[in-house]
Amino acid sequence: MSTPNRDHIRWFRNTAPYINAHRGRTFVLMLGGEAAVDANLATILHDMALLHSLGVRLVLVHGARPQIDERLEHAGIPSDYHEDMRITDTAAMPHVADAVGTQRAQLEALLSMGLPNSPMQGARMRVCSGNFVTARPLGVVNGVDFQHTGRVRRIDTAGIQQQLAAGSIVLLSPLGYSPTGEIFNLALEDIAVHCAASIGADKLLLFGAAPGIAAPDGSLLRQVAVGALTGLTITDPEQARLLATARRACMAGVPRCHIISHRGDCSLLEELFTHDGSGTLIAKDDFEQSRSASIDDVGGILELIEPLEREGVLVKRSRELLETEIRQFRVLERDGRIIACAALYPFPGEGCGELACIVSHPDYRGGQRGQRLLYELEQEARAQGLDRVFVLTTQTAHWFVEQGFEERSRDDLPRKKQDLYNLQRNSKVFFKTLAT
Repeated sequence: MSTPNRDHIRWFRNTAPYINAHRGRTFVLMLGGEAAVDANLATILHDMALLHSLGVRLVLVHGARPQIDERLEHAGIPSDYHEDMRITDTAAMPHVADAVGTQRAQLEALLSMGLPNSPMQGARMRVCSGNFVTARPLGVVNGVDFQHTGRVRRIDTAGIQQQLAAGSIVLLSPLGYSPTGEIFNLALEDIAVHCAASIGADKLLLFGAAPGIAAPDGSLLRQVAVGALTGLTITDPEQARLLATARRACMAGVPRCHIISHRGDCSLLEELFTHDGSGTLIAKDDFEQSRSASIDDVGGILELIEPLEREGVLVKRSRELLETEIRQFRVLERDGRIIACAALYPFPGEGCGELACIVSHPDYRGGQRGQRLLYELEQEARAQGLDRVFVLTTQTAHWFVEQGFEERSRDDLPRKKQDLYNLQRNSKVFFKTLAT
């Protein structure tokens, strides 16, 4: 009997692989000043507290652009920008420091909450901020003197790592300091990228107003490899800026960047603890990796094929048989999980090979993953000198016809395969000639 409480427990059980995967990892979160005035800010910080309690090492980089604009407007000082970078003159600098300091204090206060009956109860987090960022002046660019606007010169990696190892959350503000004692106004994107790359962060999480990056048709892009970004047209300025930041970080060595919404109630946790997440993942490499299977993949392959074996779609394979045949398999891996597999059994004497066990996880069907593995195994068959491949199927004949296979008699099968043919299953035989 299913109850709401048990449904919740089952969901919690399903998060266990992610909890184990994230424990001990280092995440950098970039939170713009716009998020500070959003009603969801406290929820984001509560979720950060949960991550911290699960053993995730956290660095929070915050911005203060709208807060600075507000103070400058109140003081009657114009906010001047060039190529989306603030020109910080001597008159503006005290207001910049005031806005940033106030914002930092607010975040420290929220991260220090421990009220009973609240998500922060018992959290007891220590927040550490300081002069972790050494800066240099941006100088004169295209004839424009940026004055007290600067760039990151270096990150105190050892200092940040020491605080993270001690269990602190590190809070970085958009200010940097020079060895001569000057203060510079920095872009939070610059700090986030340099920090994530310098400390070897496993993820950089970028918060924006939208759920993630929108495709030209308006749909949410779930994942994009860095190599595919050049062909992507983004018209929204904030999304373009976040995408550029994610690309810079990946190119600097950060394996994965996530673009999520600071408005979504559960965006952060959904992104980190569910299969598809809530936003857009930018990966240094392809998010889904195709590779040859190893003995460690046996459990994942069995999980894929067992439901189809029970339905009679596939011939049952024991774990022992699969272990002996594992070198014949190719798998598609997504975020450490096997989501598709296929196998090639060569018959070199007859110049052909059998394609078998082409399976995609039910949650990931419709994405042409079967076609991808089929194509890769056809390439492998060619490399082995085979000129034909064949399949035996009882329920997926139409799919193979769509992939260029033609029905043949079982007499066309290799002699060894004919001897093993199961008359009870009465599988149809399909062959495909491989182009040279």
